[in-house]
Order: sequence, then C-alpha cells, then structure tokens
Amino acid sequence: MKFTKFIIIFLIQINYAYSENISKAYFAGGCFWCMEESFEKLDGVKEVISGYSGGTTSNPTYKEVTYGNTGHFEVIEIVYDKEIISYEILLQNFWLNIDPFDAFGQFCDKGYSYRSVAFYQNDLEKKLIDKNILEIEKKFQKKVLTYVRKFEIFYIAEDKHQDYYNEYFLNYLMYKKACGREEVLKRIWNL
Repeated sequence: MKFTKFIIIFLIQINYAYSENISKAYFAGGCFWCMEESFEKLDGVKEVISGYSGGTTSNPTYKEVTYGNTGHFEVIEIVYDKEIISYEILLQNFWLNIDPFDAFGQFCDKGYSYRSVAFYQNDLEKKLIDKNILEIEKKFQKKVLTYVRKFEIFYIAEDKHQDYYNEYFLNYLMYKKACGREEVLKRIWNL
C-alpha cells in the first residue's frame, strides 16, 4: 500500500511536470492534515501532498521532524493549474487558515516544526508574501510572526499522513475540534 501510493504520487508529479500551466506552491501552517484539507477544496488545485521542508536533514521522518533537530516544518506541496487559480489566491487561503501571530506553533500543535511558513520560489512570490504581511500588520496593528523562507527542497511525508482527513475522517474531525482551529480562525479573521 505504502509503495503503491508513493508510485501514484510520483506518476502524478511526472504528468504535471509536462504541463506548462501546472505550478507548485509550498506552505507550512501547523498540522499538514488541516492544511491539506483547506487547499484541496479549491478549484484549480490538482493535488496537495504532505511533507517536510526548510531544514537540513535529508529524507526526514515524522518522528525526526517533530522530536528531533532537523530544522524542517510540516509543509504541504500544492500542485495547481495557473490558468484556473493564481498564486495570490493560494496565498490568501494560506493566511485565512493560520494564526500569523503565534510564535510557538499553530493552534494546539506547538513546537518549531508546527510554525507557519510561507515559502517563496521567485521574486514575485516573495513580493506578494511581503505585501500581504504589511497589510495584515497594518490591519491588526500586530507583528506577523510567520516565517518567510526561500524554498529549497520538499520531502514527501509517510503514507499515513497523505489525505489523512479523508482516510481517517472521524479521527481527523475529533483532532480538529479538540485543537480549536476553527474557533481561533473565526476569532482572527472574523469568518
């Protein structure tokens, strides 16, 4: 099962690599299960893959990222069609699904690997991220504590983390509710 899912993700990525309209974006917003759910619902998003990025350890495991000193974050890779959805819309969705003022993690998940990060791949993405941060800081009169990092490499997480919110729906709902994610987001963003 694990090998089969890996092969399917690999084949999807190869297929998308040949399309000029397909691009990728990378964000960390605490638990990648919740971030995966929030992006997969968007029109134009083809695939969301849970993984790790931002650190120095090659091919890290969940245990190493969460309890070790890898420097990695729980990250999602978003494969999207630029003709249908823009990076700006993805970035807006990112902000609406995190607490940009939390220096210690996201919601009930605390620790370095759960910090929020907007990864950029080029100057335009960096400018858009910086612009959004200035707008958020002006609106809330608070400093945004989300990291902004240049994207380097993405490592796919273990099979059990892929599509967790679908595969283990009831467990996921209990986790999400207990974590208070939706209440915090409503309070911050007034949704």
